Amino acid sequence: MKKNKFLKIIIDNLRTLFWALLIAIMIRSLIIQPFYIPSSSMEPTLLVGDRIFVSKYSYGYSKHSFPFSPNIYNKRLFSKDPKRGDLVVFKTPADNRTDYIKRLIGFPGDEIQFVDGDIFLNGSKIAREKYMIKEKVRCGNYNFNTVVFIETLPNGVKYLAAYNKEGTLKNTKKYIVPKNHYFLMGDNRDCSKDSRFLDDVGYVKKLNLVGKAKIIFFSNDTKKGSLIKIWNLNNSFRLERTFKKLK
Repeated sequence: MKKNKFLKIIIDNLRTLFWALLIAIMIRSLIIQPFYIPSSSMEPTLLVGDRIFVSKYSYGYSKHSFPFSPNIYNKRLFSKDPKRGDLVVFKTPADNRTDYIKRLIGFPGDEIQFVDGDIFLNGSKIAREKYMIKEKVRCGNYNFNTVVFIETLPNGVKYLAAYNKEGTLKNTKKYIVPKNHYFLMGDNRDCSKDSRFLDDVGYVKKLNLVGKAKIIFFSNDTKKGSLIKIWNLNNSFRLERTFKKLK
């Protein structure tokens, strides 16, 4: 009798765990998913240690909406086009597994070129005005003095972008975005592997879009302390970034 009762408790607990896990997977796959920012490629917009929520429904769904990207369907369901300037989480074309976050600059058919550090989109220079002359921007384990600009895309989207004086890829050939692909770049232009590097990231398939970054829900300065060191959170916790809306 006791054995049957004990077995029933185990089965009930397993059933509860199963449904809880299923609901969590559905929420993560179809509605919203948390992501951690591990690199400085999106500074000053996103900092190392930011934790963000990404909406999974913004662009519709693909196999990459689900954990481990199961190869069950090679098209998008309820597909929606992203907007220029969106902060997009996507699976890198190199392995179709690693999550990257960058800003969408180019659509299929767009021509993009860098001339003396300026970005030309379909022959027109993207507007840029100085925001801060000197700013510490992180790249790897180092901080660099750089210039932060406000860039304005043709659709009116504004954001901050950091450029080092020496710069990388200051002059390039024209990038022509293929059909069903997008061109994405990091806001920290001299510390970002993105679509400019065709062998590393390159053009991103529409299928590889995971979702749109919406909000920072928590931020911890990893250089000042780990989350494990709860006693030091008052020094490392970035309160001013909590629940900051992203654009």
